[in-house]
Parts: sequence; C-alpha cells; structure tokens
Amino acid sequence: MQIYGARKCAITKKAERFFRDRGIAYHFVDLTQRALSKGELENIRRGLEAGESLIDTESAAYKKRGMAYMVYDEAEELLADPLLLRTPVLREGVRVIVGDDEKAWKALAAELKGA
Repeated sequence: MQIYGARKCAITKKAERFFRDRGIAYHFVDLTQRALSKGELENIRRGLEAGESLIDTESAAYKKRGMAYMVYDEAEELLADPLLLRTPVLREGVRVIVGDDEKAWKALAAELKGA
C-alpha cells in the first residue's frame, strides 16, 4: 500500500497513524520531496470514481495561483505542482482512497488484514 501526502499535513499524519496502529505496512511518498510521475498519476486517476477531482481547492497552492478563475488540465497541473493534490491519497493495487475517509480506511484495513 502507498500513502501519498506531505509530512506536515494533519490528515496525512492521521492516515499514517491509522494504518501503523493496525500493523499494516505502507510506503510513504512525501510530495514535498518527490512529485508524482505521469504513470503514478494515471494509476491514481484510474482508481477514482468518474468526475472525482484530485485537486485540493482549499490548498494554499490553489488559492495562490488563482486557479478558481482558470481553465486548466488537472493532470498537467498536478504533475507541475504535486502540492495541489488532495491528501492523503491511499493506493492499494487499483483501489484509491482520497482524503479523510475513515470508513473507507477501515474497509481497506479489514481487506488487507484478511489477505
């Protein structure tokens, strides 16, 4: 399992703690240190529900760039600035969970423990 986020993000820390407390191994990708590759982004986007956005419209990066008033290509923007990503992003195979969704985290943890 992979967790994408930033070390200083409270919700990312919450997700890490949630899975660590349940003894579930994960690989952490710190977006402040390493941007997403095009392949990683494609894999994440495939796991989303249709129409679900990965851009965090509440992020400082989004507001600073005035993106609410822009027409943009989501993938292009995320590859250029990974801090626009809604975090944390949890990925296990083709399954993707974005944001603070403890119900989905519990379901994933149960699946991983059962595997």
